[in-house]
Amino acid sequence: MNDTELQELTSKLIAEIIRTRHERGISQKQLEILSGVKQPIIARLEIGTVNPNLSTLMKLLSSMGKTLTVVPIEQANVK
Repeated sequence: MNDTELQELTSKLIAEIIRTRHERGISQKQLEILSGVKQPIIARLEIGTVNPNLSTLMKLLSSMGKTLTVVPIEQANVK
């Protein structure tokens, strides 16, 4: 995976976090309470000024009932 592909994947993950947060009517402050990730970190993540680490992504996703799944690359490209 090259840097461009990695950045695209990161952008998609962050977009999913934002979409889910908005769908559920959760503010960044509420997400902080649910996930344990500080609101300023969430804000910087959402505007793209920081790259999230895996533990941060997992905390945010799991607090909204989501997770990451590892699938073979061939299967991921089909979707």
